[in-house]
Amino acid sequence: MAEKQKSSELQFIKELVDELYKYRDCYFETHSMEEAPRKQQDVARELERVLKRLQETEESYKHKAEFLLQKGRCLNVAPDFSAAAEDCLSRAVKLEPGLVQGWNTLGEQYWKKGDLTAAKNCFMGALQQSKNKVSLRNMSMVLRQLPAADADAHNKQVLESVEVARQAVQLDLTDGTSWYILGNAYVSLFFSCGQKPQLSTQALSAFAQAERVDSVAACYPELHFNRATLFQYEEMFGSALGGYSRAAALDPGWPEPAEKERQLMEYLSNTAELCQKKGKVKARRLRGMLSGLTASSLGPCSSPDFRSWTGRVGALEPRPSSSLAHGVNGGAAVVGKVVFSLASRGRMAFTFGMVDGEETCVAVMVYNTADSWGVLIGDTVVVPEPRVKCHSITHKGASFDFKSVRVDSPMCLVVNGRPQNVQSVIVTSVSYKPQSE
Repeated sequence: MAEKQKSSELQFIKELVDELYKYRDCYFETHSMEEAPRKQQDVARELERVLKRLQETEESYKHKAEFLLQKGRCLNVAPDFSAAAEDCLSRAVKLEPGLVQGWNTLGEQYWKKGDLTAAKNCFMGALQQSKNKVSLRNMSMVLRQLPAADADAHNKQVLESVEVARQAVQLDLTDGTSWYILGNAYVSLFFSCGQKPQLSTQALSAFAQAERVDSVAACYPELHFNRATLFQYEEMFGSALGGYSRAAALDPGWPEPAEKERQLMEYLSNTAELCQKKGKVKARRLRGMLSGLTASSLGPCSSPDFRSWTGRVGALEPRPSSSLAHGVNGGAAVVGKVVFSLASRGRMAFTFGMVDGEETCVAVMVYNTADSWGVLIGDTVVVPEPRVKCHSITHKGASFDFKSVRVDSPMCLVVNGRPQNVQSVIVTSVSYKPQSE
């Protein structure tokens, strides 16, 4: 009878801790967005309440693996590392090595401690007991953050992280956290393995599925922030601003989303204004600059042997930017004079304004540029087969309208008659916030 009572009490303790996690993860199902600044404080208060209940029965169960597991899980609700949680969870898995949840939660504690190798070992230990979605998605996150000997080794880890994230999703197609982590894995693969468009599409699809199947995942500020980072790179600026704003609202104590939103709005404002004013270059000087544009300004692009970034071989036809269609303009080239430039601080693109012979100004956004690369006002630039986009963005009462040309590498450009060399390129890297569970 005593054993049955103990089992019942331990089950009650587990339910208390489960409710604590539900309170944290489903906070916005019972609270408004205006209460977001209170979330961390409210969760901490609930943690203290549950911990007090556990401490009332600790003397009777302190050597029981299940009690140690639940106490460790309770302490793990807090965002920071807890030595007490590590101690409880370490003792729990020693007493009962088959505790998958114990290994997973201990791995999360090591993660918070900054010991990624120990965290990986814990998740591997859990997977040896049972193939489960929590261990798989945690392994996916750890693999992307573990240091690697070189770029090839890092890329291999990222590929492996995508595979284990896929496995986690397959175990439960309704788990939004697994879909979210798969999205993050695709973002890492996109930036580390050639920025292939299909990887960006797969990442955005996984993020959308996370929101669709799981209201909890839809409230992850990290999901909105990470997706906004990808939106910004893909020049979906309105969606990026919305994502940063949503992340900031969901986690007011996290300053980075609001700062990214501010930076992007400043960038768009500057770009739109400078395009409208043609870099603020005076009319007489601009006419003098444009008088230097001749047939020879195309440089190598006029050669029948010229090979563009799309793989097309042959001379390109110079065309004014006003005649260019949305998307890639095959067989054409736009040529003009640089009238302004904006550094790529935190924005992943070196941006400059280019005025063509019709005195139309477009923003040219060049990605993957080395820190030493740039163009000067007055330089002649040719963009072969330009990829054009018209932007009309409204956010928080501000509007930004301009036309841009996207260039994925400075090696796609001809500057002052010369193609750019490999020293002008460095592969873009971005930072995003991983989800700790």
